[in-house]
Amino acid sequence: MALGSNQQTVTTAANFIPELWSDEVIAGYKKNLVLGNLVTKINHNGKKGDTIHIPAPVRGSANVKAANTQVTLQGDTHSVVNLSIDKHYEYSVVIEDIVEVQALQSLRRFYTDDAGYALATQVDNDLFVQSESLQGGTKGANTWAAAVIGGDGVTAYDQTANTNAGNGSDITDAGIRKMILTLDNADVPMDNRCMVIPPIAANDMLGINRFTEQQYIGDGDAIKTGKIGSIYGMDVYVSSNCPTETAADTSTTYRVGLMMHKDALALVEQMGVRSQTQYKQEYLGDLFTADTLYGVGELRDNAGIAFVVPST
Repeated sequence: MALGSNQQTVTTAANFIPELWSDEVIAGYKKNLVLGNLVTKINHNGKKGDTIHIPAPVRGSANVKAANTQVTLQGDTHSVVNLSIDKHYEYSVVIEDIVEVQALQSLRRFYTDDAGYALATQVDNDLFVQSESLQGGTKGANTWAAAVIGGDGVTAYDQTANTNAGNGSDITDAGIRKMILTLDNADVPMDNRCMVIPPIAANDMLGINRFTEQQYIGDGDAIKTGKIGSIYGMDVYVSSNCPTETAADTSTTYRVGLMMHKDALALVEQMGVRSQTQYKQEYLGDLFTADTLYGVGELRDNAGIAFVVPST
């Protein structure tokens, strides 16, 4: 018996060929990832295990060589940083046959871009949560007790200051220079430093001469997501994922930014973003899932500093 002309072919089902979905999801992921591109990235793709052990050697020192004496041996005890790979996130949607038949191909582009955005946002959020541990802070405490205020770059942020309204202040040139000094005093290399700021702080940065003068703008590299310029040799990036901090009065809010070297935090990627499709007869539709498996951690505590600015 003839089946007619309604068979599914590579043409009619083109929206659901996995390779096409994967390319578009990965493109969306890369486009929306900000902080994840600025930290140390460890590729663990295809390898087994749930923990990465990274040696953390202690710097040695030079010693005087006296005549007729043995050289002084370096006897430091080195430590190790353990990074757990414990984060598995997914984005799934079922697209019923009627939608496949009637919808425009732009629907596929929406879901692939949205999947990439959702996964990239989650990775960035986890790194921002980890950043609370910098300078001796406690990850996930939601107090940002080790952060400084943007105005002077040295005064500790306090949720209970000013009658529980907090003391975060607008980012200033003086504040930026103080934070740079903090990193300099910790012997953090000048190269690979950056600032990640919330959108509200970008507005304040435009009022800083050192940022707007042409000689401080940098090379205009727009390839890296979110980059808006440079100041004192550091690239500056805007991210809407910068954490929101609530003062003790529960009504006053702030935003948190970062000044950091790439070695401050690490992203371990055990399974890069992948996408899969499967026809589900019970739903008469295609199940599309994009997922990734990774871990985040702190590599060098004094290589980054968080700062708090008003949210409005």
